[in-house]
Amino acid sequence: MTPPAFVPPQRLADGVWHWHARHPEWHPAGFGSLVVSYALAVPGGTLLVDPLVPDDGWDAIDALVEGRVDIAITMPYHVRSAERAANRYATAVHGHPASAKRMAQPRLLQPLEALACVSAHPIGRPRRHETPLHVPARRAVVFGDAVVGVHGGEGPLRMWTYERLDVRREAWYATTFADTLRPLVALEPEHVLPTHGPAVIGGGAGALARALDRPVWFQ
Repeated sequence: MTPPAFVPPQRLADGVWHWHARHPEWHPAGFGSLVVSYALAVPGGTLLVDPLVPDDGWDAIDALVEGRVDIAITMPYHVRSAERAANRYATAVHGHPASAKRMAQPRLLQPLEALACVSAHPIGRPRRHETPLHVPARRAVVFGDAVVGVHGGEGPLRMWTYERLDVRREAWYATTFADTLRPLVALEPEHVLPTHGPAVIGGGAGALARALDRPVWFQ
């Protein structure tokens, strides 16, 4: 079944909404065919994270935002509709410096550290361009690709890779990579918001800790 092009915003928790849109490069049905974007209420306004919005979806996002709009992207691949959102709401895009290579208007890019409403956490060794975001106002952590939500017995969260694994790579994820994610557990997030798969609403720190003790998931 072909995934819908757009699933309008829905409330997940107090001050937390998500919406789904078809992946711009990954259309077959199944995991990854839809990606998740988030809107979070923060002091003074609304934070949009990894926004992907089709042409007919902007009215739904307009109805969601209040006050000043800030935009953050977790990784360069997720620039997507961020520039269009920045122009629409007269704001900047905050992300890793490498994101500029994927932007038609790189002047819109600002460092994540310039956002007062989030803290950005480096992961990986060597460091990845992906930067999970902690949103203290909502007690939430948002992931790009490093951690995903999964259904059934595989879930609710898993470290994720789309690179084929061998014994050496599996060991690297289980030790080196997982260790770079553990500081996020120490933040005691109530919610974990991945951009692939379902979010964890409530009990986020425990769910994330369990994910880091499980083998990386290849999909």
